Amino acid sequence: MALYEHVFLARQDLSQQQVDELVERFKGIVTEGGGSIGRVENWGLKSLTYRIKKNRKAYYTLMDLTCPPAALDEMERQMGLSEDVLRFLTIKVDKHEEGVSAMMQKREERSDRGGFGDRDRGPRSFGDRDRGDRGDRGDRGPRPQRSVEGSAE
Repeated sequence: MALYEHVFLARQDLSQQQVDELVERFKGIVTEGGGSIGRVENWGLKSLTYRIKKNRKAYYTLMDLTCPPAALDEMERQMGLSEDVLRFLTIKVDKHEEGVSAMMQKREERSDRGGFGDRDRGPRSFGDRDRGDRGDRGDRGPRPQRSVEGSAE
């Protein structure tokens, strides 16, 4: 049997539970056709680069498939008929990747780094800067005299 990676985009107005039901439905189609499903990764709700069928966001889901081409064709046919699926892409691979996909690795790296509020900035607060020994304003020296031409005195 052939190995495939399959990604599909589901509409933004679905709930996560409805997306999971879609995955289960497509898993059933593949297993009825004599195939099996490896890992399934929900990448979550992401913004689209351009609108697809009036949607600005979509739920992304990755599935690793091991199935005959007939089962894959039937699953893709069902996805094409479903109004909940915006787009899908299937790629034939030589072997499935071990561990999590690159999309999930990025998410884990971001969570390890922390957000902006996690940075240690020391005792200063926002807007403070080091003024040295000058105090609040410091010595600026004599101010130059401005000449105003054409003033009526």
